[in-house]
Amino acid sequence: MEIEFTKMNGAGNDFILVDGRDPAFQLQPEQIRYLCHRRLGIGADGLVIWRQARNPEEDESWGFYNSDGSEAEMCGNAARCFASYLKSKQEQVSELGSLRFGTLAGVIRAEFEGDQVTVTLTPPQDLKMDQSIEVDGRRLTVHTVDTGVPHAVIFVPDPDLAMVQDLGRKIRFHEQFSPKGLNVNFVTAPDSDSDSDLLVVRTYERGVEGETLACGTGVTAAALAISMSSTRCSPIRLKVHSGDILEVRFSKTQSGFEDVHLTGPAVEVFQGCLRLGEMI
Repeated sequence: MEIEFTKMNGAGNDFILVDGRDPAFQLQPEQIRYLCHRRLGIGADGLVIWRQARNPEEDESWGFYNSDGSEAEMCGNAARCFASYLKSKQEQVSELGSLRFGTLAGVIRAEFEGDQVTVTLTPPQDLKMDQSIEVDGRRLTVHTVDTGVPHAVIFVPDPDLAMVQDLGRKIRFHEQFSPKGLNVNFVTAPDSDSDSDLLVVRTYERGVEGETLACGTGVTAAALAISMSSTRCSPIRLKVHSGDILEVRFSKTQSGFEDVHLTGPAVEVFQGCLRLGEMI
């Protein structure tokens, strides 16, 4: 099977995008793992399949898969890359300047301004602040929220000194969050950076099973937890591990948050074509 693909990255979070609108087009988990493998395949944190719209609320839809081959509900950086990909493929998207596409988490709206893409995320769910868990004999305070996929947020003095790989994995698989687990974000404590509006976040991603250079839904989860824990209000800007800056805008309500928007870059890296049968 011959596949034309586009490689893109959003703030360092990289993805393979393919046109799978033909109902006969299917990729097996082992094929996705191979394509995402950084030495044997193209290399990516995830893979996006462009699907036909499933209902009148959508212009298009997608299937999103982690690099381990598992399907995920949502990915903020992939959503921006997918929107930019569709803009390059469809003239009417460029003319309208926006589009809607379906995900397992719900319908996402995307808008364009220069090289920046803004996606309107589905309403956050299950916000739980100040949970206490035990890891390696010590107590940690964890905040959790589902911003399309489930996330834990932990405030630390310096995210660059946090044991993201080791501690992130232990929290991701912690029994309190079983069976599905969650993504883990280490974020600058809000009161420790009062001279700057820019905070730092590093993320261990479920499905990648390691740290990525950025995570859009993780940045969003971090921003909401920061708003709940401090006097900071929308918009909140966070620097991810790639060095890029993502911005989260939202409306805070008595019951939580609504109108959540994530803005950042989406860059095409290269295009290519491969015969999948020769890789597996």
